Amino acid sequence: MITYYVLLWFSATLNLAWCSLQIWQCVPGKELSWNLLSLLTALGTLCLEISLVAFLLQESYASGLEALAHTFIISGLIVGADILLKAICVFGFHIPLFMDGKTTHIGKWGLWTVDKLLLTCTYGYILFVHYSTWRDKLPPRPAFYNYVVVMFVITGIALSGCGLAAIGVGFGHWLYSLVVICYHTLYLPFVYITFLADFFQEEDLLLDNAYYSEMKDAGFFDSDLE
Repeated sequence: MITYYVLLWFSATLNLAWCSLQIWQCVPGKELSWNLLSLLTALGTLCLEISLVAFLLQESYASGLEALAHTFIISGLIVGADILLKAICVFGFHIPLFMDGKTTHIGKWGLWTVDKLLLTCTYGYILFVHYSTWRDKLPPRPAFYNYVVVMFVITGIALSGCGLAAIGVGFGHWLYSLVVICYHTLYLPFVYITFLADFFQEEDLLLDNAYYSEMKDAGFFDSDLE
């Protein structure tokens, strides 16, 4: 989990920069910088999102190091292909994926619709397996299913917004923008609270117990027994 903690901080830094530099969208000559920052932010967050699911899905039948290696291979291939496709669309075909001011571009909303559809189907499939006879193959963690349910709802709402925007409904752009804001501001704290907060509390408890044992062995509490 230490690896995910580092990745969490990396993604948090990128998201903070992305949120702080929103003005770059409206400044002439900053389109390249904004697109690069958006691609890096998407890379970090998507890598964290896929790695988290991939690692936990392997937890029941693979060791820690083996699962970690498989996780980074899987997430690296998926995220690499996704970012490459988005980079080609942005810099090769000049599709304004990350420019909020251009709301009627069919290619932009078509690509985002496919992107959110794949994520929604992935989370939906995990929930389907959880309530089927194959649920034993999934990790027995309530927090994992809480995470999947929340992400399924979020990606489903984003998919609806993209679909509406693709057919020219203005409400769809507003809905998708709202989801993006919530995602960039709340996703990382949500991951930390769901998975990492308890982990570090357990680490602190184990450390306190180790200190207590060492002090007990050294005789610091002998005077209390006299």
